[in-house]
Amino acid sequence: MRLNRAVLTIAFLILVNSFAAAANRGAFREERAGWVYVHLEGSPEQIGFHHGALLAPEIDDALKMMKLFVKRSSGKDWAFYRQAAERMFWPKLDPEYRAEITGIVRGLKSKGKQYDTTDITALNGWMELAWYYIPDFDERVKRAKNHGAGDHCSAFIATGATTSDGKIVMAHNAWVDYIVGERWNVILDIVPTRGSRIVMDSFPGFIHSGTDFVETSAGLLYTETTIGGFRGYNPNGVPEFQRARKAAQYGRSIDDFVRIMKTGNNGGYANTWLIGDTKTNEIARLELGLKNVNLARTSDGIFYGSNYPIDDKLIHEETSYDPAVMEASNTARKMRWERLGTETRGKIDLAAAKGFLADHFDEAFMTPGACLRTLCGHGETDSVGIPEAGWGPYYPIGAAQGKVTTTALAKELKLWARMGHPCGGDFLVAPFLKKRPQYKWQAPFLHDMKSHPWAEFGAH
Repeated sequence: MRLNRAVLTIAFLILVNSFAAAANRGAFREERAGWVYVHLEGSPEQIGFHHGALLAPEIDDALKMMKLFVKRSSGKDWAFYRQAAERMFWPKLDPEYRAEITGIVRGLKSKGKQYDTTDITALNGWMELAWYYIPDFDERVKRAKNHGAGDHCSAFIATGATTSDGKIVMAHNAWVDYIVGERWNVILDIVPTRGSRIVMDSFPGFIHSGTDFVETSAGLLYTETTIGGFRGYNPNGVPEFQRARKAAQYGRSIDDFVRIMKTGNNGGYANTWLIGDTKTNEIARLELGLKNVNLARTSDGIFYGSNYPIDDKLIHEETSYDPAVMEASNTARKMRWERLGTETRGKIDLAAAKGFLADHFDEAFMTPGACLRTLCGHGETDSVGIPEAGWGPYYPIGAAQGKVTTTALAKELKLWARMGHPCGGDFLVAPFLKKRPQYKWQAPFLHDMKSHPWAEFGAH
């Protein structure tokens, strides 16, 4: 008996729709206050597919932007990043993270976006390549005076007598070029079949956070700031983006986190990591260089991050940092953190943390006003910039978003986040480029970055 063509067509469409519904089960996205909250769950392949499908427009936009941005900012085109990622990163990835990246590609293709695993791997590792690998292997960059990783982010973690309830408070604002930072607006809620549930801010297409504000169902929370002026990279090591994701997914204690981050350390994205354990309210500071690694821990104290190296041996062997230059961004912000910590001892809570991230006082010159020496950084108002990082006067970089949490919130996998400058100020492209035409090369992808209100996000 022959079936009518129309009947076959209807049956086929029903089948396709049922597969699509099954593929999206357990995954969804919500948009709120400038953020895109994405819930993912299942196997690595399922998590990746949902990620690629639900964030396909954002990943496509990010990759198009990145192809322009890396060429101008690092002097290397996207083909170079692809080749480096394929050679150095992909062979070292654990099978589950290869599967997740493969799933992202399949999700993208289901939405008509034609990228491959090399594109997504290069995207995940672009900071390691641009800020660490290229400066280490390129002789022209090596010879540049004081060249090293730039100043990215302000953060703190506190516990014990420093906070209002004796438990952990953690906060972080992400300093990044606005052309990139305006896109760092994803909250990922990942429920893997193996390991801990993870809630973190992230970038479209990343399997990790990147700016690293992370909470897990194992009770861990962590954040970081880069070690300013850092030099050194081991191309035979394990990429930082995998170690950070693995530490989030499988770490159950501060010791676990430290062990995972140290194993195969390649020096890429060398950070001062601020870690907390809500089970004990202990906090730690891991200064993770390539040659030098230093760990401090306490159940009663505060650790800061503003891109300043701490250990003398690390400073002299692995950085171009000069602690005597008090007007340097990282040193000025270090002094500001110390003053705020002293003035607010015993009072630090969620509201205070939000205020810290919005702070506009220049401790080096004892003056108010947003610049690259204030905790809420604003390169667009800074007449000097940070030349050794490649940021000239009024370069559009600074605090593009902020996040805060406490032990009570983290135990429920919740956090507060603000997209845009944590101070509430807006960055508007048209008037900026009219005054600063030297940055018109960013115009195709640089958009208004308006500050949204603080909003609570977390596990659904």
